[in-house]
Amino acid sequence: MHRNIATVLLFAVTALSLGSPAGAAKPKPVPALTPDAVTHHRIVLTGRTLAYTARAGTITLRNGDDQPTARVFYTAYTLDGTNPSSRALTFLYNGGPGSSTMWLRMGSFGPVRVVTGDGSLTGPPPYRLVANRDTLLDKTDLVFIDMPGSGFGRIIGAGTRDDFWGVDQDADAFAQFIQRYLTQFGRWNSPRFLFGESYGTTRSSVLAKVLQDRGIGLNGVVLLSSFLNSNIDYNDGAPIGGGDWGYVLYLPTETATAWYHHRLDYTGPLPPLLSEVENFALTEYLDALGQGAQLAPDRFNDVVAKLHRYTGLSEQYIRNSNLRVPYDRFENELLRESGRTVGRIDSRFETYVLDRPEVSPDWDATDAAIDSAFVSTSNYYLRELLGYHTPLLYRSDIYGLIYGDGQSWDFKHGLNAQILNVTPDLAQAMTYNPNLKVFSANGYFDFATPFFATVYALDHLYLAPALRRNITFGFYESGHMVYLHPASLARFHDDLERWYAEALRHD
Repeated sequence: MHRNIATVLLFAVTALSLGSPAGAAKPKPVPALTPDAVTHHRIVLTGRTLAYTARAGTITLRNGDDQPTARVFYTAYTLDGTNPSSRALTFLYNGGPGSSTMWLRMGSFGPVRVVTGDGSLTGPPPYRLVANRDTLLDKTDLVFIDMPGSGFGRIIGAGTRDDFWGVDQDADAFAQFIQRYLTQFGRWNSPRFLFGESYGTTRSSVLAKVLQDRGIGLNGVVLLSSFLNSNIDYNDGAPIGGGDWGYVLYLPTETATAWYHHRLDYTGPLPPLLSEVENFALTEYLDALGQGAQLAPDRFNDVVAKLHRYTGLSEQYIRNSNLRVPYDRFENELLRESGRTVGRIDSRFETYVLDRPEVSPDWDATDAAIDSAFVSTSNYYLRELLGYHTPLLYRSDIYGLIYGDGQSWDFKHGLNAQILNVTPDLAQAMTYNPNLKVFSANGYFDFATPFFATVYALDHLYLAPALRRNITFGFYESGHMVYLHPASLARFHDDLERWYAEALRHD
């Protein structure tokens, strides 16, 4: 799914993608094209009835010899009766890398959404689809793109996996898709936005620069649950030999999680507590970790006491962990006495464990709570309500294809093939285009892409002060998929409505 970027990257950074076999293979036969499905709908928003057109279909990508290489599946929602030259257009996608965009399509800002449990198990089918009162369709047309090979999309003809499954290859494919969409539907003068979630934020940072280099400017980029710099965005569960940034930048998420599950003595609102913890993390805690074995015993004891206060874990456990508690161990330790563990994607969710003494969870509580609802309603919606009739199975993710059979996502990008850091791409795009606006959204209860790591990364773009003001932050009492919490979805929607208005304003 879109949610395993840290685990995937740890596996893949040392295994570069395999090249194509010796000798040029003959292009594969191009399968018959499934016609696009076009349907017409209405939705009532704040007392207004809006008519819109939904299109479910594919766009064919081609190589330099004009040979077809992939059919990329998408769903587009366009408001009827508008001027394409002034109507905003947003391209949305999930991440992984390896995920379809089922999650954003069915859960976030499209005109319909699936109803799931709010921090709890959704339950078995049948599931409910409802009109989405928090859709952004009143502000922008929406195009949800499944990455090549996922959804109903397939690699075809002269295309190979190596053409698409890598940081730069993926950005090139999405850039070509956008160019072809703008051409096919006459949208070359529309205001343009990118909206990526998880690895989709990695993609957006690279894609913004790729499009810019091709003369395709953007008005704005929405980063939801960002993964921008692998140096700081995870720890690997082996706190030996240094590399302490993960413990510093994950600590506020551990605090937020302990607060949510009532494991702290503190009972006040969350934001003031997080401000205190963030200051501690970047000062006293960072300094203590940096001293390593040279840390004085009295300072060690003081940090132990504060970590106990901020995480709810026992002082003995913190001592045994040498002040360093990897987030996956924290997930199991926080509720261990009850035989439960909390989610990585959204730590509001809980699940029972089979092996209570185990160090890390066997599965993600969030996955167990929502996956069936999203997979089931996505197939129902696309096939029966939008009328996209194909014998193909919808691939909600393609991790088995990418990381199995000796294949691997190619994480090489920039000058360092071992460290994925796309903040220079974003900084260059924002500097080249000083009108480019960025909205950064994060959930407090997200261990996959912790919010404090995003803040740290965006605070170190080294932008001119005037450009730094082009970044807007939104923080929500939800997890990686902020839209799983209805109140946070509503707040996120309202924040984006204001942000779009500012990004579209002409002085």
